Amino acid sequence: MTRVKICGITNLEDALLATEMGADAIGFIFTESPRRITPIKAKAIIHNLPPLVKTVGVFVNEEPARIKEIKSVCGLDLIQLHGDESPEICRDLMPYSIKAFRIQNQRDIKNIKRYQGAVRAILLDTFQKGKAGGTGKTFDWSLAVKAKETGIPVILAGGLGPDNIREAITIVHPYAVDVNSGIEERPGKKDPVLMERLMKKIAEYRIQESEVRRKEK
Repeated sequence: MTRVKICGITNLEDALLATEMGADAIGFIFTESPRRITPIKAKAIIHNLPPLVKTVGVFVNEEPARIKEIKSVCGLDLIQLHGDESPEICRDLMPYSIKAFRIQNQRDIKNIKRYQGAVRAILLDTFQKGKAGGTGKTFDWSLAVKAKETGIPVILAGGLGPDNIREAITIVHPYAVDVNSGIEERPGKKDPVLMERLMKKIAEYRIQESEVRRKEK
């Protein structure tokens, strides 16, 4: 079953709404971004989340020692790396590391193989020059399907929202989807209506998937 991560959370209201609607994980951005949050504020939000909800910290080319410090302060479950972090750095942060890749073409998929054994999962996002993420644009999902051949769990990101989430999951069958700007009123503030539409689309897919599996038995 495809899991759901809602990223770019900056306030408790959005975090609780996401979890109430069925999000499996919440993401906090600790790098330059309109959605940036301080460790202290993230800690306060995490303290009020329901049990069993995973929390993820997003970093770009941050020193591993600083990442570990913020993880400890906030009580983060996982670390998402969106910069030029090497397999060695990712391995140093195991078993918490997720490595993000900005996908343009087949060469990017070959690069992912270097991270086998160094990360818990890979996140595939859309390449846009000068941006580490949050582009609001999709990429060629056939490349995400190809990336699954590495054996590393794939988290699909990049321009996902209520209007394309079901198609994306149907094509890629990712371990998880990561949604941010596609359900926002403005950067850093989620739109409750868009979030509800998104989660309904995912719920519809899950029901359909369960029905197919039941018939196959």
